[in-house]
Amino acid sequence: MSGPLAGVRVLELAGIGPGPFAAMLLADLGADVVRVDRPGPGALPAGDPKRDLLNRGKRSVVVDLKHPDGAEVVLGLADRAAIVIEGWRPGVAERLGVGPQAALERNPSLVYGRMTGWGQHGPLAHAAGHDIGYIAVAGALHPIGRSGGPPQIPLNLVGDFGGGALYLVVGCLAALHTARSTGRGQVVDAAIVDGTAHLTTLFAGLLADGAWQPERGRNLLDGGAPFYDVYATADDGHMAVGALEPQFYAELLRGLGLADADLPAQHDVTGWPVLRARFAEVFAGRTRAEWTELFEGGDACVAPVLSLAETQHHPHLVARATFEEHFGIRQPAVAPRLSRTPGAIGGSPPEPGADTATALTDWGLGADLPRWLDNGAVSQRQGDH
Repeated sequence: MSGPLAGVRVLELAGIGPGPFAAMLLADLGADVVRVDRPGPGALPAGDPKRDLLNRGKRSVVVDLKHPDGAEVVLGLADRAAIVIEGWRPGVAERLGVGPQAALERNPSLVYGRMTGWGQHGPLAHAAGHDIGYIAVAGALHPIGRSGGPPQIPLNLVGDFGGGALYLVVGCLAALHTARSTGRGQVVDAAIVDGTAHLTTLFAGLLADGAWQPERGRNLLDGGAPFYDVYATADDGHMAVGALEPQFYAELLRGLGLADADLPAQHDVTGWPVLRARFAEVFAGRTRAEWTELFEGGDACVAPVLSLAETQHHPHLVARATFEEHFGIRQPAVAPRLSRTPGAIGGSPPEPGADTATALTDWGLGADLPRWLDNGAVSQRQGDH
């Protein structure tokens, strides 16, 4: 592997969502990621493992942690790792014998990253949950949506991946930096509620300043402002408008063929309904392609709303190679980009256990490879994770 993390060994104890994404990001940046899968079916309906892009660039070993020697194999890998990523409920790793205390006693410089929704302590620490509940409690779900309507779900990008995986990666890399200078590792408690709340810091300041209305759809960045909104086009497409600054707003009006003198002032909140109705009327008169041609490359901050499939072929993203094709699948390229030690997408997502022998051998455990690792063993209990 190449990249800024080349030579860094990461052990991922298989989970779902943010943990795998965090490990994928580390693999994209060059880390040698070995994922420990459990035997038997996973927690979610199974698809083709070769299309599970969150496992790209990793190797998979299958270890039954209910086997008497299972924990020793995992701890043996942790002995040789710089970072461990674990995404189970609090106490599960300890119960299975692979918790941070056991791992750090053997490898004092280890960074042990723990990914949960609610965190390692607190009244809800042991409760089940998913992205939508975490961002609801963290205050990020409430402001998203139209005035008078219910909150709208922003996929699982805000919680699982934004407030979860990315904060886990930041924490692990910060702890790795400290471990390299001091020889002492530590535990990273990355909770989605914490990270998501942290993402709302700007709005906490606006709220304290009296510049944020508690009702959704009434503010500058939540669709309340007609010049920061989405409009339907003649062909049922949509255009995203983000003309916040006066000079960009002037460009928007010119593109729409509207005169500022005939409209309410940009920041006259009482006039926003009139502005929105006028903008909607004009946008509905042309197709998305026509509006894109008119606005693209200018300073009105207007862009077409593209589907997941369409975005892969947008000229700007094509020019930047934002998407690449690997192992027959077009997918997002590595981000961010580094000038001297760029990352790269590694091998295809492995079948669970495909690399058990080779990965353990590469990490120095091959000579003592237990035979039971190859026999499938007993499936772990569902619900532990």
